Amino acid sequence: MIQTLTLTEKWDKTFPKSDKVNHSKVTFHNRYGITLAADLYVPKDAEDRLPAIAVSGPFGAVKEQAAGLYAQTMAERGFLTIAFDPSFTGESGGMPRAVASPDINTEDFCAAVDFLSIQENVDPERIGIIGICGWGGLAVNAAAQDTRIKATVASTMYDLPRGTANGYFDKEDSEQARFEKRKAMNAQRIVDYQNGSYAPAGGVVDPLPEDAPFFVKDYYDYYKTKRGYHERSLNSNSGWNITSSLSFLNMAIMHYANEIRSAVLLVHGEKAHSCYFSRDTFENMTKDSRYTDNKELLLIPGAVHTDLYDKTDIIPFEKMEDFFRKYLAL
Repeated sequence: MIQTLTLTEKWDKTFPKSDKVNHSKVTFHNRYGITLAADLYVPKDAEDRLPAIAVSGPFGAVKEQAAGLYAQTMAERGFLTIAFDPSFTGESGGMPRAVASPDINTEDFCAAVDFLSIQENVDPERIGIIGICGWGGLAVNAAAQDTRIKATVASTMYDLPRGTANGYFDKEDSEQARFEKRKAMNAQRIVDYQNGSYAPAGGVVDPLPEDAPFFVKDYYDYYKTKRGYHERSLNSNSGWNITSSLSFLNMAIMHYANEIRSAVLLVHGEKAHSCYFSRDTFENMTKDSRYTDNKELLLIPGAVHTDLYDKTDIIPFEKMEDFFRKYLAL
């Protein structure tokens, strides 16, 4: 049964509304029966059927933040786009709330392709996706799974299972460390079951400790200030459920990345703490692969992780446009 969602009609984005595109709210469902909420952006001068792009991310954000900015900007450049809230978050459906799944959230991208493929103003043979931060890794996984996706951009991406299982910079890459994580989260499952609710892990730390690592300050500057705060964003507020990370510990979503035949562009800030995710994914994607001619890693000099969330003078939109024009044959 398809869930009916209540969507806000006001413009509540963290970026200004463009006068070059038409905007509307839409919904679609994935094959788990979860109804997803999305913002649809269509170029005002659009004619005939357009190439389309589905956008999501960052991990813990909502479509009113970076994903919407990317979607609106790419619509200004001639593409029909949607920015969607993943299952269990934002305005999308799914219970319980504030939980992530490497399987279901990969499916969210594929469901977006389902939706776009049947729109009268979309060419179903010219569909791409953009994933930001943690949804960049899930976008790569979707590209490995869904042969309908012709081009993928992963921007400032995280490999969520690797980060969960190994910790930042692989400093917790040991069987014992993973055992302790599993033990703690499984203990939390009992507490949650007894309480009848799921304990949140907390969003971006607030107030910010003076000795916080730079990347934590980087997140704070986006999620906790007027620059990027949103009332529905998990990172801006109480965060994911504590047990949300359990499934990521055991599912290596990049395993088949080097079997992706379609085009992939990985974009990352050279100074980002997370840059190793894109570097290593690109190496894995191209090692012993027959499909390397359409793969590219683009490093942005001096840029840090959240610079690629909203800094339009740093995000390489022109490069992304050229990439999608080439591989979606615009």
